[in-house]
Amino acid sequence: MTVRDVEEGLRQTQTIIVPVGILEQHGYHLPLSVDIHNAVELARRASERTGCFVAPPVHYNFSGGTLPGTINVSPPVFSLMLMDILQSLVMQGFRKILILLGHAGSESQAAARDAAHHFQRLRPPVPGLVICVVPFTQLSPTIQQAMDSGDYHAGFYETSLMLYWKPEMVRMHLAAMDENAVAEMMRRDPDAYAIAEKRTVSPFEVPRVIQDPRIRVGVMGDFDGATAAAGEKIAGECVDALETIIRQMEEGALG
Repeated sequence: MTVRDVEEGLRQTQTIIVPVGILEQHGYHLPLSVDIHNAVELARRASERTGCFVAPPVHYNFSGGTLPGTINVSPPVFSLMLMDILQSLVMQGFRKILILLGHAGSESQAAARDAAHHFQRLRPPVPGLVICVVPFTQLSPTIQQAMDSGDYHAGFYETSLMLYWKPEMVRMHLAAMDENAVAEMMRRDPDAYAIAEKRTVSPFEVPRVIQDPRIRVGVMGDFDGATAAAGEKIAGECVDALETIIRQMEEGALG
């Protein structure tokens, strides 16, 4: 888009989706950019239904993983970056801003919510401004069912989505899991990938947190049974939910 395109578009809608992804480990069968594709593809489809803008994606974020290819931006820096993006969008005239998180890490979600909270709290009120932070994993009943069964990162639902919109980037012939004990640990608790190391018994010590060195692949789930058809179903559920949220934002009907 050009300056003129945006100027003309703002006369039609002041709603925009900001897709947020990450570059991080997704096993041997999926690319590092999975979360970027998920956010962008869902945003694009929601835009086709609602006519809203879609911003270029935010590629960098906090993972906590450290396998090759993963790029970590500390949560405070990520949060400040989102605040600056919000500032630019509001100054241009956008009033309904949906931050769509393609990365579901707990630290990342907290940083995004902090950005939206502090941005609004520390600035004069802007009439009509609504900001939503939406993790895409919360939009689909199918994803929620998968997560309830211990399927998280690079497992069934993410593999299915990538088979749906980027099949050329999926390498199922290379698909692998970490050793059984590690795989089961991460299915029970996706945050168990991190180990907190303390050197004293003091309750005031801040521990050093590292990725479990036993992790070599980085899959937190089970990719068996993943299909493009399942990905299409999940995408449809997510887009339906996004459309509802956008309509609520524009109509002022948020609960």
